[in-house]
Amino acid sequence: MLRFLDAGESHGKCLLGIMEGFPAGLSLNEEKISLNLKRRQGGYGRGERMKIEQDRVEILSGLVEGKTIGSPLGLMVKNKDWENWQDKKNPSLTIPRPGHADFAGAIKYGFKDVRKVLERASARQTAMRVVIGSVASYLLEEFNIEIYSYVLRIGQVKAKRITSFNREVKEEINKSPVYCVDGIASIGMCREIDRAREKGDTLGGVFEVVITGVPIGLGSYVQWDRRLDARLASALMSIPGVKAVEIGEGIEASEKKGSDVHDEIFIQDKPKNNSSRYYRKTNRAGGIEGGVTNGEEVVIRAYLKPIPTLINPLHSIDFATKKETKAIYQRSDICVVPAASVVGEAVAAWEIAVAFLEKFGGDSLIEIKENYENYKKRL
Repeated sequence: MLRFLDAGESHGKCLLGIMEGFPAGLSLNEEKISLNLKRRQGGYGRGERMKIEQDRVEILSGLVEGKTIGSPLGLMVKNKDWENWQDKKNPSLTIPRPGHADFAGAIKYGFKDVRKVLERASARQTAMRVVIGSVASYLLEEFNIEIYSYVLRIGQVKAKRITSFNREVKEEINKSPVYCVDGIASIGMCREIDRAREKGDTLGGVFEVVITGVPIGLGSYVQWDRRLDARLASALMSIPGVKAVEIGEGIEASEKKGSDVHDEIFIQDKPKNNSSRYYRKTNRAGGIEGGVTNGEEVVIRAYLKPIPTLINPLHSIDFATKKETKAIYQRSDICVVPAASVVGEAVAAWEIAVAFLEKFGGDSLIEIKENYENYKKRL
């Protein structure tokens, strides 16, 4: 069984991750994984913290001569800002920010200082999620499963959807300051972020994750918690700031009739390039029916609220004085939608990898490939 645990605080020494159940024989590269950490730190609208950190992963265990050996992978990302905080005497924070975990977390754990909440509730923890998802994507690439993420909307500025994916498209996404290949929309998004910054406000938006090359049969309908769409939705919702998740055309489909929603099935007499015999002319279901992948691209969209740390703070209360006041302000981003899209790509990679190993699992990469090839022959 593939599983992970992560630990670490925003200004602690480091972030830690342990991955268990990963097969032997897979090559991993710290530099390549660290490139995804750099992508997570990027995106127009990010704050001062990103100028301090230079995130890099260190693989501490489970790797010999650059290849996995089947034992748990130990992963670490150091927090450079930890050193800066050692000389500071930080007073207790007793004023929670609306929209953050401060208020509920402090009451839940009995803290007088909400800083103890924000240290772990911080989106800083998503750096390790990116590492873990990046490792999972290595496995998926062995089976020609590729994952793409890009920004669809920031504030009121909406981009055109990408309809065809390849490595060149991924490069174009990464070149954009907001990870959006629609040039006109990209400019508009940057301007929207600038206006929000001038007003001391923040912005949310939408990003899309598309997974290509997914075989038929990942996930299951036999129990509620094995449905892959439910697992993907849960993974995306676990990203700080995400408040809604959509699979395929889920929101739009709710307004239509069944005859306008479901994807008809066709068959090819002579499939080309090892493609499936079965195909659809549409993919409104987003590649999942009944909790199981159907061979089409898996399409997920996540909706982010604006982050709750505002330059012009909202009304709150002071736990110490029991009086109304204004919320605290600490350095923050204006918009994290581009960065969140990278995190979304990573958490989706993890869930697809888990489902893939459930279906084709083995202790080594060679064994998994044999299982996968036998399945394809049967199809």
